[in-house]
Amino acid sequence: MFKLKASDGTNNICGRKLARLRAEHNPPLSQRKLAQMLQVEGYDVDNHFIRRVELGERFVTDIELLMLSDVLGVSLDTLLRE
Repeated sequence: MFKLKASDGTNNICGRKLARLRAEHNPPLSQRKLAQMLQVEGYDVDNHFIRRVELGERFVTDIELLMLSDVLGVSLDTLLRE
């Protein structure tokens, strides 16, 4: 069965950018802290969700993209483009 992949073979195109945005945040955010911030907003995720997205192991839904952009205070375009 055919699966869609990013050009680098990962399951998403936002993972590397998410890791970079976490590191550039002031102060830098751990995966656990970002997951906690998402939980406060009502999204039931944990640090394993963040890890799997960043490593490109997990497909990311449009709903998840919106929640990440909201919590990080960035646009969807920022998450999806280099």
